[in-house]
Amino acid sequence: MQIFQFRSIYFMLLVVILGISCTLDDDSLSNTTPSEVEMTVQSGTWKVTLFEEEGKNETYYFNGFSFTFEDNGTLIASNGSTTYEGSWSIGSGSNDDSPSDLDFNIFFPLSNEFEELNDDWDIVSRSNTRIELIDISGGNGGTDYLTFEKN
Repeated sequence: MQIFQFRSIYFMLLVVILGISCTLDDDSLSNTTPSEVEMTVQSGTWKVTLFEEEGKNETYYFNGFSFTFEDNGTLIASNGSTTYEGSWSIGSGSNDDSPSDLDFNIFFPLSNEFEELNDDWDIVSRSNTRIELIDISGGNGGTDYLTFEKN
């Protein structure tokens, strides 16, 4: 009888812990508006500190490049001798779990390593100096990570 009571208590404790952990997800972005993210990225230049594609770290593609997110939606990546121009936007993802999820859209009309950034990234976290993005591929289920940090 004591074993049954112990298991019941253990099970109830497990359910409570799991319930609490589900509500402790990062809600810091749930009240974030597109304009708040836009203001953050438009304030200065940024560098890629992580680009991981399906488990492979490819950050080196973007070493030395500074990214400027202009208010007209233009995205400029420059390393002093080479400049690439693309576009960016922030919007609500219609395919996401929650309407409060924001997409960080990046597009470079190129056929080089910058093409790898083209996606509707989900914003994982944001501060005044760092933005972490993630993309889970619909095709193969691979996960990509992209982090910008302010220069």
